[in-house]
Amino acid sequence: MKDWLTIALSKGRLLNDSIILLNKVGISHPQLLLNGRRLLFDLPNQKIRLLLVRAADTPTYVEYGAADIGISGKNILLEDEKEIFEPLDLKFGFCRIILAEPIGAELTRKKNSSKLTIATKYPGITEKFFSQKGISVEMIKLGGSIELAPMLGLADQIVDLVSTGATLKAHHLKIVEEIASSTARLIVNRASLKLKYQRVFELIDQIKSVIS
Repeated sequence: MKDWLTIALSKGRLLNDSIILLNKVGISHPQLLLNGRRLLFDLPNQKIRLLLVRAADTPTYVEYGAADIGISGKNILLEDEKEIFEPLDLKFGFCRIILAEPIGAELTRKKNSSKLTIATKYPGITEKFFSQKGISVEMIKLGGSIELAPMLGLADQIVDLVSTGATLKAHHLKIVEEIASSTARLIVNRASLKLKYQRVFELIDQIKSVIS
């Protein structure tokens, strides 16, 4: 399968739009949107293999060559920097990485000068953000439901991914600062860029034509 292209798609919030994008360039499989356990889909006529992987793992599959190409959120790429080529912003999946805290927390903080505790799913982004500000913080890594941490006294602030901000409001949190914005990105294995140059750039050009 040396002449095949393997494309890793991130499961979760980017998947539907990723499938729609591939459909626009003629890459589709009838079972992709079925909620089954199948994770691998071959398109022999096009010599293309599609993989469904955890969003956090997509850059790893691409970096190590298990996939030639992937679609990943910029938030994932910022969190765990990989040796990959990132040729395209795909213009969907927009969200923001933000620092947030409970409404009124600044009043309490003036009375308590102890080190801030930050709950987050993104310790890499968080550490870099506070390091650039010269601020030392204690971090607690959580896998989800980050908004609960301040309510339960687990953390003073959170660093999380938001789209509309409705969940923050529901938990009486306010945005203190926007750290970065995130959209879906096309990523490419560096070896595949050389060994499968023609196929890779044909696909890049096709995708460019439908997102421009």
